[in-house]
Amino acid sequence: MPTLAPFDLPKRVEAQDLDELAHVNNVVYLSWVQEVATAHWRALAPAEALEQLAWVARRHEIDYLAPAVLGDAIVLRTWVGVADGLQFERHTEVRHADGRLLARARSLWIPIDPRTGRPRRPSADVRALFSAAGA
Repeated sequence: MPTLAPFDLPKRVEAQDLDELAHVNNVVYLSWVQEVATAHWRALAPAEALEQLAWVARRHEIDYLAPAVLGDAIVLRTWVGVADGLQFERHTEVRHADGRLLARARSLWIPIDPRTGRPRRPSADVRALFSAAGA
């Protein structure tokens, strides 16, 4: 049964996440966007799809709203948006455990055949799992 519910991944800010200003580096936020997208894919995708599809980023837009610091408990939350042809939209939020929004991102992903690296259309079942109604 398809689900478009948000997917959460809890984390704790570690020393290697910090920059010289002692808050999470912007590049780390981007890695978290990728990490939670991958975790969501692996949690929901059918076994056959995991073998037949991989995803490459086409675009990331990130708004940084508040800093995270060493030891902060955070939650990475992602959910899917609309798919237009081979372009799949995904949204991500990084929230402090107290609920404060630290960053938000919108990404566009393209499904590919992992053996050839070429774009590949997902099955109707995968499209239903990883896209909202829209385009």
